[in-house]
Amino acid sequence: MKNSKPLAERLRPTSLDQYIGQKHLIGENAVLRRAIESGHIPSMIFWGPPGVGKTTLAYIISKQVKRQFFVLSAVSSGVKDVREIYDRARMAPEAPILFIDEIHRFSKAQQDSLLGAVEKGLVTLIGATTENPSFEVISPLLSRCQVYILKSLEKDDLKQLIVNAVETLKADYGKEIVIEEDEALMQVSGGDARKLLNAIDLVVSMLNDENQDADKLVVTNEMTTKYIQSNLLKYDRMGEMHYDIISAFIKSIRGSDPNAAVYYLARMIEAGEDPLFIARRMLILSAEDIGNANPNALLLANACFDAVSKIGWPESRIILSQTATYLASSAKSNAAVVAIDSAQALVHKTGNLSVPMHLRNAPTKLMKDIGYSDGYKYAHDYPGNFVEQEFLPAEISGTRLYSPQDNPKETELRRSLKAKWKDKYGY
Repeated sequence: MKNSKPLAERLRPTSLDQYIGQKHLIGENAVLRRAIESGHIPSMIFWGPPGVGKTTLAYIISKQVKRQFFVLSAVSSGVKDVREIYDRARMAPEAPILFIDEIHRFSKAQQDSLLGAVEKGLVTLIGATTENPSFEVISPLLSRCQVYILKSLEKDDLKQLIVNAVETLKADYGKEIVIEEDEALMQVSGGDARKLLNAIDLVVSMLNDENQDADKLVVTNEMTTKYIQSNLLKYDRMGEMHYDIISAFIKSIRGSDPNAAVYYLARMIEAGEDPLFIARRMLILSAEDIGNANPNALLLANACFDAVSKIGWPESRIILSQTATYLASSAKSNAAVVAIDSAQALVHKTGNLSVPMHLRNAPTKLMKDIGYSDGYKYAHDYPGNFVEQEFLPAEISGTRLYSPQDNPKETELRRSLKAKWKDKYGY
């Protein structure tokens, strides 16, 4: 019978030798491994994306150095919780390890409350954050901690996780399990071990449900995509479908519906989504889906990201709402995306074409003598700051990659480009 405990939890390593990834920190003779093995560990901050093993590594460190291990989440804990741990720490024979997940969510006052205990050695602090600690952790605390950067898991790390997962699931189901293709699983994970293991668990479970009598379960990219899309990972507390909601939010803005956009924004707010995640997605959208149809959209989205990074909940909801409704109401264009996609496809097709001689840099006399920069026309020397000359390699001369779309701003751009280039690019 299948174990009801989440696969990611069951496969959580309990020693450095079992730990997968972060070789630059805990590989043989790596700096953090040496510190752990010596038993002399400083207070530290683990900075890295979700699912790379920050919590697990903190726990392993506590076991290795044989210290008490206290865990707090900055989302749900406050100064009172910290003080209670201090009271317990005073009774401990050695300074316990205090692990604070999402430490960037602690306010300045809450972070201040950690200073004295860290300075006096009452606790050894290990903080985990997905955000740049230079901006999110107060300077006095940061100066007393060693910052270690944890990286997204590499392909080989993920493959090892898949092997470990398969061995465990074989025992659960009493069946042979074969990962025939793993590209879709890799893509779903995004270097996040927890996502990868959750995805494998889900796919194998659903595959087994559909093939009860089979003695062999074969996982393919097609199966992975099918099952993941129909059972998207959910928000933890609210049971909201994380990827569905953000997808609906982005598509509502793209579809120029501010009402739907703000509705899905509210869903994410109520589910406890990271405001920076929302702001980051709108920043991308402003270039991808609005672009030159309204250049102010990118400026507003960037200002939104900056403001949200400084403010946090609950006030950030107002800034996010203003930005979301503005972007949804704006004129739309994906011409910039089409342009760069077309340009990259052209580069892949044509390779490294020679830059025209008159556009080349000529820092030396030799380069000038062989014709570098010869014949270049400085645009500002001509009326309207424009003079017709060739900028593309000869092989692709006249190729149009940017096509302004049918909106007031880009219609104006098209007229301007046509006036300059006549029929060269077909504007």
